[in-house]
Amino acid sequence: MRTITSSTGTVEPVIIRRTESSDAQEITKLISPASVAVFGRVNVIYVLEKANLAVTLSTVKKQVLAHAAFLDYPIGDPMEQMSWQQLLRTYFNGTTFTPLNTLFLHLFVAQTSFSTASAKEIMRTVFNAITELEYICLVTPYSSCLESALMGVFEPMPCVKEGVQCAVFVCHRHHHCPRLHVRKARVEDYDDLTHVLAERGVALEASRGPYFLAELIQAQDETNHVAVCENEGRVVGLISISGDVDLKLLARCFELGPFDGLRKASPAGPPQRPGPSELGQIPQEPHTTSQSISQSQAEITEVLESPESDGSKEASESNENISRARCDTSEAGSSGACGKEFTDSSAGSQPEEPPNAFCVQLFVIDKRLEMRSVDFLPYAFKVFPERDFCVLSVPQLHAQIPLLQVFNRAVPRPSCSLNQQLYLLHRSGLIKTLEVAAGLSDDTAAVQGLVQNLHLHHTLLEDLDRFLRPVETQTGRLFTALVAEVEEQIVGVIIIRNEKDVEYIRANYNIEHFVYFSHHQREEHGRLCHYVLNPVFQRYTRHVLKEALRLAHKTCLYFAVYPPYHTRTRWNARAGPLAAALDCMVPVCPRRRVVYPLESWPPTHRPTQITEEQEPFALNHINRKLTMEPRLEVSARIVVVGASDVGLAFLEALVFCPHLRFTNLTLVSTHGLPDAHGRGGVGFLATSHAYNERDLAQISLRSWVSGVTGKMTAIDRAAKHIQVTGGHVVPYDHLVLCTGQQYQMVCPTGIDISVSTSSGQVPDQPRRRYTGPVPSNLFTLNDPQDCSQAQHWLCKNFLDQEGNAVVYGDSVDVYTCVETLLCLGVRASRVHLVHQATDEPPTCFPDPALQQVVRRALRDKEVHLHHNCLLAQLNDGQDPEPITSVSFTTDGPPLRLECTVFFNFAYKSVDYDAFKAISEASLVFDGRLVIDAAFHTNDRSIFAAGPLTKFSRRYHAEGWTHANFSSREVGQDLASALLPFFDPDPEPPTNRPPDRDRLITLYRQPKVQGGRLPGGCSYLHIQRPSPCSDRPLSGATPGRKIQTGRVETRDYICLQFSQHGLVETVTCLSPEPLPVSNYVCLYGKHQLLLNHLYQRFDEGLLSDLHSYFRESWCMAVYHDRFADFEQEVRLIMDSTKVEADGDVVTVSKLSEMIVNDEWEEPGLYLSQVFGQSEGPAKIKRSAVDFLKYNRHDLTMYVLPGTL
Repeated sequence: MRTITSSTGTVEPVIIRRTESSDAQEITKLISPASVAVFGRVNVIYVLEKANLAVTLSTVKKQVLAHAAFLDYPIGDPMEQMSWQQLLRTYFNGTTFTPLNTLFLHLFVAQTSFSTASAKEIMRTVFNAITELEYICLVTPYSSCLESALMGVFEPMPCVKEGVQCAVFVCHRHHHCPRLHVRKARVEDYDDLTHVLAERGVALEASRGPYFLAELIQAQDETNHVAVCENEGRVVGLISISGDVDLKLLARCFELGPFDGLRKASPAGPPQRPGPSELGQIPQEPHTTSQSISQSQAEITEVLESPESDGSKEASESNENISRARCDTSEAGSSGACGKEFTDSSAGSQPEEPPNAFCVQLFVIDKRLEMRSVDFLPYAFKVFPERDFCVLSVPQLHAQIPLLQVFNRAVPRPSCSLNQQLYLLHRSGLIKTLEVAAGLSDDTAAVQGLVQNLHLHHTLLEDLDRFLRPVETQTGRLFTALVAEVEEQIVGVIIIRNEKDVEYIRANYNIEHFVYFSHHQREEHGRLCHYVLNPVFQRYTRHVLKEALRLAHKTCLYFAVYPPYHTRTRWNARAGPLAAALDCMVPVCPRRRVVYPLESWPPTHRPTQITEEQEPFALNHINRKLTMEPRLEVSARIVVVGASDVGLAFLEALVFCPHLRFTNLTLVSTHGLPDAHGRGGVGFLATSHAYNERDLAQISLRSWVSGVTGKMTAIDRAAKHIQVTGGHVVPYDHLVLCTGQQYQMVCPTGIDISVSTSSGQVPDQPRRRYTGPVPSNLFTLNDPQDCSQAQHWLCKNFLDQEGNAVVYGDSVDVYTCVETLLCLGVRASRVHLVHQATDEPPTCFPDPALQQVVRRALRDKEVHLHHNCLLAQLNDGQDPEPITSVSFTTDGPPLRLECTVFFNFAYKSVDYDAFKAISEASLVFDGRLVIDAAFHTNDRSIFAAGPLTKFSRRYHAEGWTHANFSSREVGQDLASALLPFFDPDPEPPTNRPPDRDRLITLYRQPKVQGGRLPGGCSYLHIQRPSPCSDRPLSGATPGRKIQTGRVETRDYICLQFSQHGLVETVTCLSPEPLPVSNYVCLYGKHQLLLNHLYQRFDEGLLSDLHSYFRESWCMAVYHDRFADFEQEVRLIMDSTKVEADGDVVTVSKLSEMIVNDEWEEPGLYLSQVFGQSEGPAKIKRSAVDFLKYNRHDLTMYVLPGTL
């Protein structure tokens, strides 16, 4: 927070921030005739959409004082986007202005009394935030003079040639934010540096001695240098650099191939600038060149853990700018990558090639000037003229500092033994002459040489050739090709294709979280097909993309990532060189789609552009606003164990956080990342409908998350790592356990059935764990990968053979498994469904009649049913490999079945390996892993969620666990609990109860279960979360039940309402596939919202709810933004003022009065009073606005004025 002074002497504390779209109304009010005279008539929303940078100055009470919008081209004809440099050079002698160092002011408004001070503060802030910026220009075709506030910061540029109808003004950096003076450190700088360290809360004396800095400055030699920076004659920062770097250790821990291993290519010869072979050619593409995309690996090799840095907020603040690469690793936050401690590892051995890097050992700067940290770098490279790379290491949990924005992050190897992130910068990365231009035919050879080592480079050259061909169509060029040049050498190439699926993207992805579509023309959308840039210049990726948007006349760029198993995998292969661009983009969350009943609509009314089926892909996006809004990088190692719905939802929430980019997310799972396989065998198991194959493809976790295949076998809390099967080690800073519960291998009782014994005569005994070898033809299915493996085995070993398939268990999964076997072609007489012996009748269906119908369908198909059975022996107690027979005790005679394949769904429990790891790590386990309301275990760095867990007994909520709730909602809440650890400016929680930590969270989303049942019918059950799924909450009075169809005819649908008329349960059975996402939206809706459902049913107008919910009127209810509309309506109703007993009160206040006074017929009275207010008119306007905004999705509604 800063302060400014008005022209009247008023001092006002102000906040300088990026402009939000909600500021548009206040900004419009600040537009004055003087502003119009300079900038012309301005549509504020349009300017905000197209601006590269928009800054707002507001008071602490959020009142807008001033606003400025900056673009990368001047005001005027859009065609001048490409030619403004020529204009300034020709008419104003502006030879030093380049797209890299220049921005243009398109709008400035301010309150009159604060205009001068606001203009200066905004200019200072912009120069401070953008390190490469040297000039801010104002080109106006409307006026030759400016208002006084702008004249105080801009100076006119003389026109040297006639023929231009505009005036140009310029604002220079050195007037507002001069670059720091950097020089060699002297001992007398010690006092000033002590003040800087004290202000930053850094205490070196405790660990380094009282005169450490003085000794460090005195010890300078040819290898070790110390420099300080001055501001207004005062020392405000220090950097210590050393040429002593252990490159062997760095090469073992990080992928340095793209940077030649940080060694000189030729040991002989004088130092020279990079030649064409370095800048004009991309190194051969290793498998880990992509820094963020697809970092998954099959296994993580053993890691030797280094001392852990303290992850607390205090430690992070105290080390913000200090000790990036210290000599001693004994202190928390030290490097472990650079400096003297690594000299011994290479002692006595002369490297084959001389080193080409120096390291930063110590760095600190005044917090007010930390954005100017980059001013140190030219001096650092000057004192090491023979070395091309500067390297710097940062502790994993350390907050990102501004200096790192110009560095490239090195990709750690799977065997990395350092608790550090390595960053590096090539001296050419400081070159300011990088330019982007349209590709020419003469550039083909240079581009070919640049990309020749890349995988599938021929596709890039083919698209480049398409761009260079003469235009023969009326639609113009499909592709736009641009090249990046440095000193007349091509160092990069970008190819953009016109986006043809704009409507599809808008309908299937939440792209409108980032742009207002109405302000972007169709031709302004493009898809990034190829992006190649020499790694030396990766720090300029945002600038290159910004230039690509300007020169291609685009405002939005998209990049699609397809799953590896799809037919368009070749597009995925392009992701390697696109990784740098992907890091600058934001992933766009997919939207929940409405399932339209297209078969009942006329062909002319079908919205084919938004309902067409395409191969699913993950969408990444950048627009003009995002080119100067980098996401904050979070390098904390977050390890998630278990690819459950909870774990996937947690990772999804982190990945799609728009302002944070997590670089060290790891998922440990039995089968690795879930989107690496197709889900062809999904039919064996019932599903929660949380994630399907399409959902996983659209979020593309493999683009942001490393996958480790294996099971967790141990947790070392002291060293902060987990062991995975095979003895491999995965280090963590935050561990999240989401293993859930799985079907476990059933252990036979061992009873000899030759001695006739019934299940009732078997003595009660605790459930035993099976410890023997698992037979190859016994399948315990828990996830789609297990199902796919089982299906593959069946096709190879069972379908064409003879023998029985035995399915054992009592859950819904046994029925879906039997149906899948029948669909695969297994003869029904070969299938035996064996139900377990239980103390009470099984209740896997909400309606007992439903279970009877399913069993009747099985008998009709001649599937063998056996009830109340308990597994006694495999192969009569002999070697179980392979299973040839299974024996059961029953209520009657024992049962022995010949068996060729056995499917086990006996019971679910916590996996034994997970339980063993948890208990041996001394985490509290009380039947399940014990957590508090904030997901903490008794270790503050270990979190847990899902059916694996239970709440601590102090909450007195034994009936409630995460298993009672929607797993996806639990995972999202888990992410919300962890995000404040990484977000430097989190939003304060709203309406948080003071005793929140003593209450558990009760979630609102329903639990869903569905699958394909015998008889070929689709089953869906949606229910309200409750501690007991087979009865309503205690004290709750059930409401009406409305049902159409019959279970026997398989057209059954039943809605259970609460006493307040809200849908609590939906149960469906249909021979056709069910629109699951639509029916889930019915949950929690009032019967009046469902078109007066009670009244229509009572009048006999409803004979089939399936058809009723396919009618056009309810499509809006299924829309993913309908919940926002409902919230808006609630706000209108609560805030509407009505007259009651002569007083004017809000509806919410009146409701409280009615409840407290116990009025008769309160509903009727409220309806009358509200109907006479302005509330109904507001709600109607809100409904029309909702339909207008979403008219591309809701084409079936007729809006006012369209007829």
